[in-house]
Amino acid sequence: MTVPSVVSALTIAGSDSGGGAGIQADLKTFAAHRVHGLSAIAALTAQHTRGVTAVNVPPMDFLRAQLDACFEDFDIRAVKLGMLATADVIGVVAEAVRAQRPATVVVDPVMVATSGAKLLEDSALHALRTLLLPLADVVTPNLPEAELLLGRAIPDAQAMRSAANDLLALGARAVFLKGGHLPGDGDVVDLYADADGVTETSHPRLSLEAHGTGCTLASAIAARRAQGLPMKDACLAASDYVHAALRGGYRPGRSDIVVLDHVGAAPVA
Repeated sequence: MTVPSVVSALTIAGSDSGGGAGIQADLKTFAAHRVHGLSAIAALTAQHTRGVTAVNVPPMDFLRAQLDACFEDFDIRAVKLGMLATADVIGVVAEAVRAQRPATVVVDPVMVATSGAKLLEDSALHALRTLLLPLADVVTPNLPEAELLLGRAIPDAQAMRSAANDLLALGARAVFLKGGHLPGDGDVVDLYADADGVTETSHPRLSLEAHGTGCTLASAIAARRAQGLPMKDACLAASDYVHAALRGGYRPGRSDIVVLDHVGAAPVA
């Protein structure tokens, strides 16, 4: 029997004990796209659909060991960066990315959980801006994250377009800015921006509160890039995947928070 080889994607992020976001959502997304998923756990969280109750950051030597193990053995075509809670963690990850030079780096600037729990130390914000964004082939903030990165409010669609261009100026080669936090009942409009300009994509707004959408979007972009799609196409396909997974979402916990259906949203081979 001939055993096929597959490409790999690596997530460097936090673990979600509730299974809806973080490393767990990333690996489900990779599997749904038929990409081999690798993980380096940069933080352990005790959380469920109602909130985050504790965060533990592993020793930096152990984080380095995880990264070394992944890069030594696998054909890593894309790296997704998620919850990196401290400046020390960001420094270790940035050093590894610079040394290994993966073909694609997707930065999801995780700062606050859906529950409102803060997931990024104040000192880490500067490190994220200065160390990670220049390494990013694409950065995927929602509006509150973009506001923190830029230090200003983004109140409307016109400000959102300006913000996408200003995020490019911080060093990322492309930006996928998620518009779900803008007020209103109309379609959710997201923006893809790179050196060639800005492209809008939209989906019907769903009347639910979900968990893990940002992690899933960034991981779906990484998976599509690992398969060879151009960046713009990868981002638009990832946005469609998240919407499909939301439409099939379910409530596994005691709150009203919806977790995404990765199996039902899996792209047809």
